[in-house]
Amino acid sequence: MNNPCPSETGCCPKFAPTSWDEKEFQWDGKLFIKDKVRCFMHIPLNFGKVMVRCVDKIDKAGAFTPQPPLALSDHISPWTMELYLEVCKQVPQADNVTISGTFLSKVSEGPYKDTRLWCKQMQEWVIDKGKTIKRRLMYYTTCPKCAKHYGKNHVVYFAQVS
Repeated sequence: MNNPCPSETGCCPKFAPTSWDEKEFQWDGKLFIKDKVRCFMHIPLNFGKVMVRCVDKIDKAGAFTPQPPLALSDHISPWTMELYLEVCKQVPQADNVTISGTFLSKVSEGPYKDTRLWCKQMQEWVIDKGKTIKRRLMYYTTCPKCAKHYGKNHVVYFAQVS
């Protein structure tokens, strides 16, 4: 596979949080492919395997975005997470979907065990803005190995709002 976003690790590029922290995004038909990850009490069990499968399909279709693609996670139950990988065009043999709406984003940093705290902070921030959360998505910006290499584990919390 040809890595579309070269990095010092050969895997995940270094993340720049300022582009994502406390921002508002308007998405109108933003294109993704969707897959499912098995979980145990919200802990992903086959995330890496699903990522490799999706990235392989994107690579074969030549559908990588020019910038590092968003990889959004929607924890729909304690047992299942839906994974959305941003693409620049339709990908054959993939579940192609679009996401539209107004999204607020907030960057958090720390261990995954702090996810509940990040959710609470996001909820308070959205309420302070006079909005209501309709949907929650998480963008885990690096894999665990790259987070260790960079010394930071950034997660972008996206809240679709009304």
